[in-house]
Amino acid sequence: MKITGKKLTTFKVCALAVSCVMTPTWAYAKQTLRVLTWPGYADTEVVAAFERRFAAEVELTYVTSDDDLWHKITSENYDVFAVNTAELQRYIEKGLSKPISLENIPNHKQQLPRFQNLQTIPGLVHQDNTYAIPYTYSEMGLIYNRKLVKQIPHSMAAMWNPDFRGQVLAFNASNHNFSLVGLLMGVKNPFRMNDAQLQQAAKKLVNLRRNVLTFYATAEEAAALFSRYDIALMFGNYGRQQIKALQDAGADIGYVIPDEGALAWLDCWAIARSSQNPALAEQWINYTLEPSVSERLSSQHGLANTISATADTQQDNLIWLEPLQDPLKQKQFWDRIISGETLETF
Repeated sequence: MKITGKKLTTFKVCALAVSCVMTPTWAYAKQTLRVLTWPGYADTEVVAAFERRFAAEVELTYVTSDDDLWHKITSENYDVFAVNTAELQRYIEKGLSKPISLENIPNHKQQLPRFQNLQTIPGLVHQDNTYAIPYTYSEMGLIYNRKLVKQIPHSMAAMWNPDFRGQVLAFNASNHNFSLVGLLMGVKNPFRMNDAQLQQAAKKLVNLRRNVLTFYATAEEAAALFSRYDIALMFGNYGRQQIKALQDAGADIGYVIPDEGALAWLDCWAIARSSQNPALAEQWINYTLEPSVSERLSSQHGLANTISATADTQQDNLIWLEPLQDPLKQKQFWDRIISGETLETF
């Protein structure tokens, strides 16, 4: 297994070099599968078992945001990638994904009833072609530190409370932050804001910087920051996965679904247009739907899986992600926000 998106230590680099020298020529006949995914979706043990069963080598690359995912898919070559249903739409529209043959995914029949009929899940089927298979899902609630927050917060607006100056962790991505602010602004559809609404949301996000200690990328990074600093509130982009990471680290936290509702995502496996081995990509998708693999999402990472209901998410007051009106404009705004531009420039 080869992992990118993370630094290799000197020891590992040397070990890889020795391995290349000592590996016999026949070993290079192995199939290669290039997987682009999120931390926790393809653990080392899971990948190793797949490699043994299918005589394949997996090249694993991690992403840290939907913006990062888009950049990698549009600039590099992969076989299979994990993407939420809302983001999936622009990959289909731009011809960056390939249809999946359901007959090659027999484990789909083992999924929970709510995931059986893919036609009922918006965005997965276009012109009778299936473009993605559900894998895991979660809501994005508000995490609070019981030691610092004495009253349970009931709205994401608490992150703007001046009492928490420098004690807020926010997620580093353009899409969810603008949609979150759209909810707080009372926009009818926070995923399809007009130019004036986007500009107003951008100003609100600039104001949020006063309270934000930093913007995190992964659940593990957020847990490390929480243990190192006096963090009062955190936007839980990774939902249950993030809760488990914090609890495993010994954090005394609470978790709420805000009164205005919580954004929620459904992540799926999709096959990239650049795939050189779509058949192996379908074998990967089918393999991850085996109970022992899917249920690992819950037991090891606290995520819901599509096979069993043991780690199901709350179902009340959730706002499932939808395609954005103008993702490029939101990304441009976001880059200006995190670069430190002043409120007056918006």
